[in-house]
Amino acid sequence: MSKQQITQKSVVIGGGIVGVCCALWLQKEGHQVWLIDPAAPGDSTAKWSCGQMAVSEVIPLSKPGILKRIPGWLLDQTGPLALRPAALPAMLPWFLRFVANARHSRIDAIAHAMATLTHQVYPDFATLLAMCPDKTLLGQRPVIEVFDSPRGLAAEAEHLRLREQLGFKAETLDAAAIADLEPALAGKFSHGVLFPDWCAVSDTKGFIAALTDAFVRQGGARVDTEAQSINEANGLACGVTLNDGRQLPADNVVVAAGTGSRRFFDQLGVCVPLTGISGYQALLPQPEVEFHHSVIYADGGFCFTPMTRGLQIGGTIEFAGADAKPNFQRAEIILQKARRLLPQLNVADKEFGVGHRPFLPDTKPIIDRSRRLTNVLMAFGHGQLGLTLGATTGRLIADLAALRVPAQDLTPFSAYRFMSGDRS
Repeated sequence: MSKQQITQKSVVIGGGIVGVCCALWLQKEGHQVWLIDPAAPGDSTAKWSCGQMAVSEVIPLSKPGILKRIPGWLLDQTGPLALRPAALPAMLPWFLRFVANARHSRIDAIAHAMATLTHQVYPDFATLLAMCPDKTLLGQRPVIEVFDSPRGLAAEAEHLRLREQLGFKAETLDAAAIADLEPALAGKFSHGVLFPDWCAVSDTKGFIAALTDAFVRQGGARVDTEAQSINEANGLACGVTLNDGRQLPADNVVVAAGTGSRRFFDQLGVCVPLTGISGYQALLPQPEVEFHHSVIYADGGFCFTPMTRGLQIGGTIEFAGADAKPNFQRAEIILQKARRLLPQLNVADKEFGVGHRPFLPDTKPIIDRSRRLTNVLMAFGHGQLGLTLGATTGRLIADLAALRVPAQDLTPFSAYRFMSGDRS
């Protein structure tokens, strides 16, 4: 890219999947971009995810009857969803907002809004992955979900119908079909669903690292430190001050730092109920059990995802409160459950990890412009869909930076929807 083509300077705060995708799309627009993150490329929340492009996972985490389940989460710390008792008082306001989204009308509205984003996932990622030499980063095989009994499958029927209405596909599987697709699970399940429009990445860490490499190769700069504050002049952002005292000039600033975005809320003029929900994973480098697909075990509350670095097993989540220390016993619980299902799993050299998923009570992300500093854009709160929505979010942020009207309506993803009087 020639210097004549570079017309704007942009700083992206946060080098995870959402941040690097924003950086790449801005770079594609001709911006000179700095990407700010103290962690190594790929060492982010999305690294410790199930690695799925979950394009039809548009149903919010809150579902009817969720309020009745909270006492169980408090009492059973081994379940797929757990709530640390000590975290309840501080998280109670968040939970009240969360439960308010469990109404059928809210679920329908949220699902419709999320589908406008997830339908664009593959073409948006295709644009970015074309810049990467490795063409195997995104797998081609669909994702499977299995259930212990017909009751589990029946419980999902309403949401499967809603997904179908929104244009997503699902195929029911019997025991023979499950065994044919995944011989390791032969005789263990007789009820399942195939999601033909889902797929999984070959390595969550490598996926983010490859996108970061493409960004740097094309002239982008990655700065391995933290952003301390956004600099202001004449009612606009004019740059970013780093923790080491350096200052980077900017015509645009993008805040895409997951739960770390909270430190900038006062400057941005937003009041957002963003919390981190811990998702635990176990990685087995030499599992000695072969999986061909990413497989969600619905009743077990976890997922098997084969990756180039091993078999990743995880998905259990914990409401632990802000800045809580990880409880890796939850990762051990996942592993114990997986070994009851597949006793032959080799757990030697296992590695545990946790990702703090940035969640909002309605499980929709924020993709918006600050009203206080109008050249600061916001891209955070993607929950469990950060990997899925990274490229689409990046494209929309680039539209906002260019003052274009995005193809998707961003009203449902307003940062101001939680503030009194705002009906977004």
